Amino acid sequence: MIEYEKELIASLPKTYEAQAVEDKWYRFWEEGGYFKPSGDRSKPTFVISMPPPNVTGALHIGHAITATIEDILIRYHRMKGDDTLWVPGEDHAGIATQNVVERLLIKEGTDRHAIGREAFIERVWQWVRQYKNRIQDQHRRLGASCDWSRERFTLDEGLSKAVREVFVRLYEEGLIYRGARIINWCPFCMSAISDLEVNHVDTPGTLTYVRYPLKPLEGEQETQYISVATTRPETILGDTGVAVNPRDARYQDVIGRVAILPVIGREIPIIADEAVDASFGTGAVKVTPAHDPTDFEIGMRHNLPRVQVIGFDAKMTGEAGPYAGQDRFEARKNLVEELQQLGLIVKIEEYTVPLGYCDRSNTIIEPLISKQWFVKMAPLATPAMGAVSYGRMKIVPERFSKVYTDWLENIHDWCISRQLWWGHRIPVWYCDACGQMTASRVDITTCPHCDSAAIRQDEDVLDTWFSSWLWPFSTLGWPEDTADLRRYYPTSVMETGYDIIFFWVVRMAMAGMHFLGTQPFHTVYLHGLVRDAKGEKMSKSKNNVIDPLTVMDQYGTDALRFTLATSSTPGNDSKLVPERIVGNRNFANKIWNASRFVLMTTAGIGGGIPAIDALQPTTLADRWILSRLAKLTSDVTRLIEEFQPGEAGRQINEFFWSDYCDWYLEIAKVQMLGDEQSKRSTAHILRAVLDSSMRLLHPFMPFVTEEVWQYLYRACEPDASRWPASALIVAPWPQSNSATIDDEAEQHFGLLQETITRIRDARNQMNVEPAHRVPVIMATGDYQSMLAAQAPLIEFLARTERPQLHAQLAQKPQQAMSLLAGSIEIYLPLAGLLDPGKELQRLDKEIAQAQQEIARMSGKLANAAFVTRARPEVVEQERAKLAAQEERLGKLQERRLELGG
Repeated sequence: MIEYEKELIASLPKTYEAQAVEDKWYRFWEEGGYFKPSGDRSKPTFVISMPPPNVTGALHIGHAITATIEDILIRYHRMKGDDTLWVPGEDHAGIATQNVVERLLIKEGTDRHAIGREAFIERVWQWVRQYKNRIQDQHRRLGASCDWSRERFTLDEGLSKAVREVFVRLYEEGLIYRGARIINWCPFCMSAISDLEVNHVDTPGTLTYVRYPLKPLEGEQETQYISVATTRPETILGDTGVAVNPRDARYQDVIGRVAILPVIGREIPIIADEAVDASFGTGAVKVTPAHDPTDFEIGMRHNLPRVQVIGFDAKMTGEAGPYAGQDRFEARKNLVEELQQLGLIVKIEEYTVPLGYCDRSNTIIEPLISKQWFVKMAPLATPAMGAVSYGRMKIVPERFSKVYTDWLENIHDWCISRQLWWGHRIPVWYCDACGQMTASRVDITTCPHCDSAAIRQDEDVLDTWFSSWLWPFSTLGWPEDTADLRRYYPTSVMETGYDIIFFWVVRMAMAGMHFLGTQPFHTVYLHGLVRDAKGEKMSKSKNNVIDPLTVMDQYGTDALRFTLATSSTPGNDSKLVPERIVGNRNFANKIWNASRFVLMTTAGIGGGIPAIDALQPTTLADRWILSRLAKLTSDVTRLIEEFQPGEAGRQINEFFWSDYCDWYLEIAKVQMLGDEQSKRSTAHILRAVLDSSMRLLHPFMPFVTEEVWQYLYRACEPDASRWPASALIVAPWPQSNSATIDDEAEQHFGLLQETITRIRDARNQMNVEPAHRVPVIMATGDYQSMLAAQAPLIEFLARTERPQLHAQLAQKPQQAMSLLAGSIEIYLPLAGLLDPGKELQRLDKEIAQAQQEIARMSGKLANAAFVTRARPEVVEQERAKLAAQEERLGKLQERRLELGG
């Protein structure tokens, strides 16, 4: 066994090789079925539906943080023993994918209309097959431990069946209707888009004041005018009214009169309507029912005609008179010039216009009247609001609950039809024989009303989000009553970016409540945007986009994952700083090097890897590291359960790098020089703490931890039947052993750390050669026996001669640098090296720092709110800290007087 162990340790690479390790372990996990749920019905389920990336290209850094956070939660719950399922998939992304393929066709000198609908859809499928596989492979690179056997696509046969079922059911319930309404039209995509797909951007523009002549009253000699202000002069050509607020005293005498539309000459009424904001412009507004949502509603109330002067191609229609055929913005410029020539322009002011841009093409949208399909949202909104209001669905961070409910309280009907070819075709057929319309769950060839074969399916497709809002249950087999649906719905957590809370999260809540009678998940975890190191949003135009694949190639996947996880907090944007990625690559190397040290140092010592509660600590350092580990395990578990993975990761990093590597491993070098019992005890603690650390860190850095853990168990426990699991990915999550929590050990070891650190700092300050051992004298007070026992560690770690320990010092050493570690006085007789002037400066600095701390703590304890609201033990701790600082200040001031200050 010893020979085997030596050979294994000898095979350990000297440096961590991320590329070789990552591919090896991911294949091992996937081929071994580790990503599948256990199916253990005695355990609770934990389920996440992966937000499906669009099949329009490579994954970006936003996908990387989503995959990282979700994989942390999944791996944690899998190790806890929960029946864990992570359902992966991709979104067909209607407009986005169609635009990409259309641009390819244009490069080839053709377009979709030339090749026809069927050929175009097949071309899109070719694209999808290529990029769907690429996206899956990129998720594998990120370490996503999802169940690929359950992978779904929003145009799969099963999901298409769910879409049909939902459409027809809502249609039969009267919640889906077809009607002519003002919609957002993208002239580039040549499709309607929903309100949520419009980005409103404050854009520099102008506010043009135009005079409309009034139709003369009988006997009226002089022409009267009413002035309106508009940011879109080209729509003047489609005006069918002028409106004022009924309470606006300025216009009481013109309500009911008729204005003459400039250029066109159309007579239009002046009406009174509450929707008019009397403070905008002149207080009188032009009403263009065919080109503005508010005007459309005013027109409905006052029975105004709708005149469409801008077409779906963004060119002026025949109704625009002399401007027919012109581009909308060209017509704007030309019309303003003509109005100026007619003397009808009052003034033109600079004005910031909140212009709507298509989220996909960045084209300025045009509000147009179009016959489209809509979902009535108000009846669906109430149950979704109740899910949050009554605590059935929690949003993390909680502040987004108000954003969620505010939007639902002011919800509008959802335009779900899109003038595209790629997507779920609307399952409605029109009969040319009898004029009836049929919504059907299956394709039909004859009209159910008259048996005529003269039927045609609606040409439009459904909004992409119409399939996405069903994702949590359609991916589990709904509308069929499947075993997966019964076992894994509702899911557990929906983790996604806060920027799609309206697009997706709210709608999923509506669909889950309406079709399955319960919320689709119990928690919504929202992460923020990942920005560059300066805090700016990443974009190709700024040349600041960070490609996750490039980062993984250069630094390893674990480094990227750990950086993304520990840089973020729920609901807040984070900065991706390259130096932090480098630092976390170094952390992976630190883990590797520490593990090699442990394996090499403990080689040949039997006993395997004992459970934490079976360890027998014999030294202060042993007691300290086990106490720290117990508290870390408890804190990390609590933080992950509270959806604070970033803080959990930061605490693991601090423990492993500082407590374990910088302190315990160094102390172990001394303890391993002791007798056989000391060696065996130290070796067992080194291995057990390394084992627990790898388990805690595994959800964050799965590859390096699995590699280390496998080496650890193969070297120390060659009999695999004695392993706690076949792989770290399914090893039991560590349990905090409260029996090992030792506050006294932590307090004593903290003093020892401070003592060693003070001496080290002083050596550096005085430029003492590393090999030179310095004498040290200490006034130990109550810690005489503790420091006597730890004297070998002080010698080894602080590079001192054997410490001279005294309970009290009757006379302070002369020509010695004085230091304080808590209440312990430390003197370094550095004759010839000590500059009294510099020593006084150093003491003055420490005195000032102590006084500053005393003032801060005194202020805190003088705050009645803190004293009454904080837990009593916290208040007592603050008082103890204050007393310690006051004692420290006294000793510093005393030492300064001794030096002649």
